[in-house]
Amino acid sequence: MHGELPAVSIVRRLGDSPRQRGSVTGETCPDLFELSDGDFAVIGTDRTEELDALLPESAARADCERIVVITRDTLLRAERDIPDA
Repeated sequence: MHGELPAVSIVRRLGDSPRQRGSVTGETCPDLFELSDGDFAVIGTDRTEELDALLPESAARADCERIVVITRDTLLRAERDIPDA
């Protein structure tokens, strides 16, 4: 089919799992994953409506993009797993 995206899979989690970060209820589980195509997937809170108007003039967001927020702790714990290149 025309326009079909190639199959992508999750290669690994970056940082600690939500449970390791203290989330036992499943209600707040931001997460970061490396994908097989080299991109990264983020599970976070969609705050597009709140933050869109606050973006600096040098930033842009396409209609298909969302502003997703993750906790500072999630990113700091993932830092060790983020490749340099």
